[in-house]
Amino acid sequence: MQAPSSEDPRSTPSRNPSSVRLGHTPSPSQSHRQSFTETLRGHPPSPRAARQPSLSQAQLQELLNNPPTAGSADPNFSRRDWQTIAVGELCTSADVRWVEFDAGVEDATNILIDSGAHVLLVRHRKDERAAHATYDYRDLTQYLLFATGQLQPDEDHLPTFTSLAKKAQAGQIIPLRDAKSLGNKEPFVTLPAAANLTHAIEVFGGGVHRIIIVEEGTDNVVGVLSQLRLVKFLWENGRNFPIIDALYSQTIKDLGIGSQLTISVNGDKPLKEALKLMNNEGLTSLAVIDNQSNVVGNISNVDVRLLTKSSSAPLLDNTCIHFISVILSTRGMNDGKDSVPVFHINPYSTLAHTVAKLVATKAHRMWVTDSPSPSSAATPTPNQLSQPSVPHPPTHFSLPQSNPPFIPLSSTPSVSASALPGANMAGRLAGVVSLTDILNLFARASGLHPTDPDERRRQRRRSSSSSMMRGSLDSARSSSVDIRDAKR
Repeated sequence: MQAPSSEDPRSTPSRNPSSVRLGHTPSPSQSHRQSFTETLRGHPPSPRAARQPSLSQAQLQELLNNPPTAGSADPNFSRRDWQTIAVGELCTSADVRWVEFDAGVEDATNILIDSGAHVLLVRHRKDERAAHATYDYRDLTQYLLFATGQLQPDEDHLPTFTSLAKKAQAGQIIPLRDAKSLGNKEPFVTLPAAANLTHAIEVFGGGVHRIIIVEEGTDNVVGVLSQLRLVKFLWENGRNFPIIDALYSQTIKDLGIGSQLTISVNGDKPLKEALKLMNNEGLTSLAVIDNQSNVVGNISNVDVRLLTKSSSAPLLDNTCIHFISVILSTRGMNDGKDSVPVFHINPYSTLAHTVAKLVATKAHRMWVTDSPSPSSAATPTPNQLSQPSVPHPPTHFSLPQSNPPFIPLSSTPSVSASALPGANMAGRLAGVVSLTDILNLFARASGLHPTDPDERRRQRRRSSSSSMMRGSLDSARSSSVDIRDAKR
């Protein structure tokens, strides 16, 4: 086995990941969640201006070069062949969050955000243990686009769309079963708890993002296994698995993983265009670039939780760069320190470096960047560009308020790409490496035969294209979508 390079985080003293707060999901008890009938409130100026950066430039560069390890190996898996470990050993029932088909979309979204879960399992009755669908942030993104008039139904979906719009106009609760009819792009895959990890890696390596784990011989759910959970497990216990451990010291370029075909959005584009692009292409995150194709940030589906109240609606018409500044400011207010994006690597980063960053940031992909292009600091700021004149969605629509509240545009200064923390440390977008790519590599190195992940991506795009996703609704139809909390 090749000796670990200096870039391998495990060749340096272990760091406590909690010492670097890269992201944090607020507790539901931290602040009050407004109802939709409450008037819009102003928000005090961001505390970022009065706060000193939590990391010096040298400390930040050290973090980029040597991400913190995720933790120590579990002795329960010492000297065990990973291919014989059961998927049920990596899951617990505490990971499972339920919601019923008849629950309103607002209630389901509250549960999703407040629980800190990345997915809810959907069932017919509260006494049921079998799941029939899922509700996650991709579903929330799609519903948000519907609620703000950004979806264009095709002829087949027009009756469904019309029915939902009428319910919204009447102030009725829109059940989750109806919202799910807007489209379903994520495959619903189950495995029995006794199945070994080879099955999971083969499925994940083909592009599936999560697997529902059930009791042997039944449909009763006992856990949820995600790509990130499995990658984290294999990273922490890698020294017990020689086939996989031998790959960590090799570079991304030498391993030939990832894709040079990337989908990105210019930071000066409206946020709603980025959300529609993510939705249409079946993506969970999107690189934000400047005019020289330098990566300046990242927007993920999880970030839409900052858009789930009526007063945040203007963010959709503002720029992607502005939204990134809101994301970073929100993390700063939650963590009490500045937050710096570290979602990029370069072609000569080792697999260990890449996996450590994915685990530390809990991201699904890393953007591969080359040296920064010249003049990136001169990129026009959003305020220097003409803003599109787009009718705003209705003041009240039935999505719960994010936490903490949105900072009104009138009190928020413009943000340039070069002013974003860490922007000058990225570079020109050259490719992307995802969890799927890494697990596909692990599967092939172990003699397995996962399906082509590119085919899975094409299927997601075809699924998105066949749903009611394309284009924007006209102004009149947009203004008719008034989705309120009917219980209040």
